Amino acid sequence: MMSKNKFLQWIILFVLTLSFTKMNAQQNTATQNLSAKEQSLVKISSLTAVGNLENLKVQLNAGLDSGLTINEIKEALVQLYAYCGFPRSLNAINTFKTVLDERKAKGINDVEGKKIIVENNVEDKYEQGRKTLEKLSKTPQSKPAKGFGEFAPRIDAFLKEHLFADIFVSDVLTYQQRELVTISALASLNGVEGQLQSHIGIGKNTGITDSQLEQLADLIQKSVSKTQANTVRKIIGKPLVAIIENDMMIRISEIEIIPEFLYEYKSILKEEASASVKLEKGVIAIFPMFQQKNPTQIRIVEMYADKEAYQSHLQTPHFLKYKTSTLKMVKSLNLVDMESLDKETMSLIFQKIK
Repeated sequence: MMSKNKFLQWIILFVLTLSFTKMNAQQNTATQNLSAKEQSLVKISSLTAVGNLENLKVQLNAGLDSGLTINEIKEALVQLYAYCGFPRSLNAINTFKTVLDERKAKGINDVEGKKIIVENNVEDKYEQGRKTLEKLSKTPQSKPAKGFGEFAPRIDAFLKEHLFADIFVSDVLTYQQRELVTISALASLNGVEGQLQSHIGIGKNTGITDSQLEQLADLIQKSVSKTQANTVRKIIGKPLVAIIENDMMIRISEIEIIPEFLYEYKSILKEEASASVKLEKGVIAIFPMFQQKNPTQIRIVEMYADKEAYQSHLQTPHFLKYKTSTLKMVKSLNLVDMESLDKETMSLIFQKIK
């Protein structure tokens, strides 16, 4: 028969083991990372929201390779119409169709996944959507919604009957996955911080952690910008990333062109500058100008995220084409490295351009 002391020792050991197990589980939850599939949903959603179809095509391929099914991606792109509009959603869906056609032509058979089924026999869709939103928000939802719902009942009906009933009723994506899609889209758009904050709260109700939201912000930074990623970091109380880095490179190129080559040079420069800004993430600006009274005097304001971005720029096909094509056209070249007097205000410059 077990002695009283041994029995007490066994109880204490059991309680300590249970406590450590629970603590480890909590730590694992707190540091849980987004899965490869979840990361793909974030990237696909953010790129759809900003209309970056070129990079979206890359991420759609990566999403399928990571294990996302065809119908999971379809559901995400359909849902996004409610947050970034039909044009963005339709463009993304057409891009996805092209991706699937190209993969099929290569002999890649992607998994269709769970069928998309929508219940059409619901008597009161508004009530169905209202209850769904209550479940997600863990907050009572009045009928109609206070404020905007009382002012414009039709938009309240669309929100409840269509978004939170017709769309959310499909279980192809979980509520947590749908909130990742929504948060990623809103984090990528300007002027929707209120809605973003609301959905981050809903996302946490579905089990999304601050650690995962911080990782989501890092992905938004890569897909869209530091400014947009900081909107998430600010809401969840994480340190903001500096928009203007200390090693940012700013230069003014002073160039004189031989008059007979001026027209051809300007055409080549315009093409190179456009490609650099569009294709290179590290190129913040390449802004070519010429003097009104002396058109052969060209000035280019160049801004690079850092010296590494500049070195990378020098190796791009469009820059090498520009350099080799214009050597005979340049009469003189002077590169003037500059330093910003006010880095805090600098980030507002491009926001002022409408």
